[in-house]
Amino acid sequence: MTVKEAKRPVGRPKIEDADYNSARARKMEADAQMAELELLQAKRKLVAAEDVAGAWVEVLAAMKAKMLALPSICAPICATETDLPTIQSILENQVREALDELSSYQPHEHAGRTIVTDGGNSGSDDNTEAAAPSKRGRVGRPRKASVIGS
Repeated sequence: MTVKEAKRPVGRPKIEDADYNSARARKMEADAQMAELELLQAKRKLVAAEDVAGAWVEVLAAMKAKMLALPSICAPICATETDLPTIQSILENQVREALDELSSYQPHEHAGRTIVTDGGNSGSDDNTEAAAPSKRGRVGRPRKASVIGS
Protein backbone atom coordinates (compact mmCIF):
# COMPACT_ATOMS: atom_id res chain seq x y z
CA MET A 1 0.00 0.00 0.00
CA THR A 2 1.31 3.41 -0.92
CA VAL A 3 1.03 6.70 0.94
CA LYS A 4 -1.33 8.17 -1.68
CA GLU A 5 -3.85 5.36 -1.23
CA ALA A 6 -3.95 5.82 2.56
CA LYS A 7 -4.78 9.55 2.37
CA ARG A 8 -7.74 9.10 0.03
CA PRO A 9 -10.98 10.46 1.64
CA VAL A 10 -13.63 7.96 2.60
CA GLY A 11 -17.34 8.53 1.68
CA ARG A 12 -18.72 11.13 -0.70
CA PRO A 13 -16.50 14.01 -1.72
CA LYS A 14 -16.99 17.39 -0.06
CA ILE A 15 -19.32 19.63 -2.06
CA GLU A 16 -18.34 23.25 -2.00
CA ASP A 17 -20.23 24.33 -5.10
CA ALA A 18 -22.31 27.44 -4.31
CA ASP A 19 -24.95 26.52 -6.96
CA TYR A 20 -25.51 23.11 -5.42
CA ASN A 21 -25.90 24.53 -1.91
CA SER A 22 -28.28 27.28 -3.02
CA ALA A 23 -30.35 24.77 -5.02
CA ARG A 24 -30.48 22.47 -2.01
CA ALA A 25 -31.57 25.38 0.21
CA ARG A 26 -34.34 26.32 -2.29
CA LYS A 27 -35.52 22.70 -2.37
CA MET A 28 -35.63 22.51 1.41
CA GLU A 29 -37.58 25.79 1.55
CA ALA A 30 -40.06 24.52 -1.06
CA ASP A 31 -40.50 21.24 0.85
CA ALA A 32 -41.17 23.20 4.05
CA GLN A 33 -43.75 25.38 2.29
CA MET A 34 -45.48 22.31 0.82
CA ALA A 35 -45.60 20.72 4.28
CA GLU A 36 -47.19 23.89 5.68
CA LEU A 37 -49.80 23.95 2.90
CA GLU A 38 -50.62 20.28 3.48
CA LEU A 39 -51.01 20.98 7.20
CA LEU A 40 -53.37 23.88 6.52
CA GLN A 41 -55.36 21.70 4.15
CA ALA A 42 -55.57 18.94 6.76
CA LYS A 43 -56.81 21.48 9.32
CA ARG A 44 -59.46 22.59 6.77
CA LYS A 45 -58.04 26.14 6.73
CA LEU A 46 -56.96 25.90 3.10
CA VAL A 47 -59.45 25.16 0.33
CA ALA A 48 -58.85 24.44 -3.34
CA ALA A 49 -59.72 27.30 -5.69
CA GLU A 50 -61.94 24.95 -7.75
CA ASP A 51 -64.05 24.17 -4.67
CA VAL A 52 -64.52 27.86 -3.92
CA ALA A 53 -65.45 28.61 -7.52
CA GLY A 54 -67.93 25.70 -7.55
CA ALA A 55 -69.59 26.91 -4.35
CA TRP A 56 -69.91 30.43 -5.78
CA VAL A 57 -71.48 29.06 -8.96
CA GLU A 58 -74.07 27.23 -6.84
CA VAL A 59 -74.81 30.31 -4.73
CA LEU A 60 -75.20 32.54 -7.77
CA ALA A 61 -77.41 29.98 -9.53
CA ALA A 62 -79.68 29.86 -6.47
CA MET A 63 -79.78 33.66 -6.39
CA LYS A 64 -80.67 33.80 -10.08
CA ALA A 65 -83.47 31.28 -9.60
CA LYS A 66 -84.89 33.24 -6.64
CA MET A 67 -84.78 36.56 -8.47
CA LEU A 68 -86.34 35.11 -11.62
CA ALA A 69 -89.14 33.61 -9.53
CA LEU A 70 -90.12 37.00 -8.04
CA PRO A 71 -92.33 38.17 -10.96
CA SER A 72 -94.44 35.01 -10.90
CA ILE A 73 -94.79 35.30 -7.11
CA CYS A 74 -95.55 39.03 -7.04
CA ALA A 75 -97.72 39.37 -10.15
CA PRO A 76 -100.86 37.68 -8.73
CA ILE A 77 -100.55 39.59 -5.47
CA CYS A 78 -100.02 42.98 -7.13
CA ALA A 79 -102.65 42.45 -9.85
CA THR A 80 -105.52 43.36 -7.55
CA GLU A 81 -103.76 46.33 -5.95
CA THR A 82 -104.16 49.89 -7.23
CA ASP A 83 -102.30 51.75 -4.50
CA LEU A 84 -98.68 52.41 -5.51
CA PRO A 85 -97.21 52.35 -1.95
CA THR A 86 -98.93 49.01 -1.31
CA ILE A 87 -97.47 47.49 -4.49
CA GLN A 88 -94.04 48.86 -3.60
CA SER A 89 -94.32 47.37 -0.12
CA ILE A 90 -95.30 43.97 -1.53
CA LEU A 91 -92.35 43.97 -3.91
CA GLU A 92 -89.90 45.07 -1.22
CA ASN A 93 -91.15 42.37 1.16
CA GLN A 94 -90.77 39.66 -1.49
CA VAL A 95 -87.25 40.82 -2.39
CA ARG A 96 -86.24 40.92 1.28
CA GLU A 97 -87.71 37.46 1.84
CA ALA A 98 -85.74 36.06 -1.11
CA LEU A 99 -82.52 37.71 0.07
CA ASP A 100 -83.03 36.50 3.65
CA GLU A 101 -83.50 32.96 2.39
CA LEU A 102 -80.36 33.25 0.26
CA SER A 103 -78.33 34.62 3.16
CA SER A 104 -78.69 31.29 4.95
CA TYR A 105 -78.09 29.24 1.78
CA GLN A 106 -75.69 26.32 2.25
CA PRO A 107 -74.43 25.00 -1.12
CA HIS A 108 -73.42 21.57 0.20
CA GLU A 109 -76.99 20.97 1.47
CA HIS A 110 -78.46 21.60 -1.97
CA ALA A 111 -75.89 19.60 -3.93
CA GLY A 112 -77.26 17.12 -6.42
CA ARG A 113 -80.50 18.92 -7.25
CA THR A 114 -81.36 18.93 -10.91
CA ILE A 115 -81.62 22.26 -12.67
CA VAL A 116 -83.78 22.28 -15.81
CA THR A 117 -83.09 24.80 -18.54
CA ASP A 118 -84.63 25.04 -21.97
CA GLY A 119 -81.72 27.02 -23.41
CA GLY A 120 -83.86 30.02 -24.31
CA ASN A 121 -85.36 33.00 -22.59
CA SER A 122 -88.99 31.93 -22.79
CA GLY A 123 -89.93 33.56 -19.49
CA SER A 124 -89.18 33.44 -15.82
CA ASP A 125 -88.88 29.66 -15.66
CA ASP A 126 -85.18 29.54 -16.58
CA ASN A 127 -83.09 27.48 -14.17
CA THR A 128 -85.99 26.19 -12.11
CA GLU A 129 -85.55 23.03 -10.11
CA ALA A 130 -87.16 19.88 -11.50
CA ALA A 131 -90.04 18.39 -9.55
CA ALA A 132 -89.44 15.07 -7.83
CA PRO A 133 -91.16 12.13 -9.50
CA SER A 134 -94.39 11.02 -7.89
CA LYS A 135 -94.29 7.88 -5.74
CA ARG A 136 -98.03 7.40 -5.66
CA GLY A 137 -100.02 4.79 -7.46
CA ARG A 138 -103.05 5.38 -9.65
CA VAL A 139 -105.77 7.65 -8.34
CA GLY A 140 -109.46 7.14 -8.97
CA ARG A 141 -111.80 4.28 -9.62
CA PRO A 142 -110.15 0.99 -10.68
CA ARG A 143 -110.54 -0.11 -14.29
CA LYS A 144 -113.23 -2.59 -15.19
CA ALA A 145 -111.96 -6.07 -15.74
CA SER A 146 -112.71 -7.25 -19.24
CA VAL A 147 -114.07 -10.76 -19.48
CA ILE A 148 -112.81 -12.74 -22.45
CA GLY A 149 -114.81 -15.60 -23.93
CA SER A 150 -118.14 -15.06 -22.10
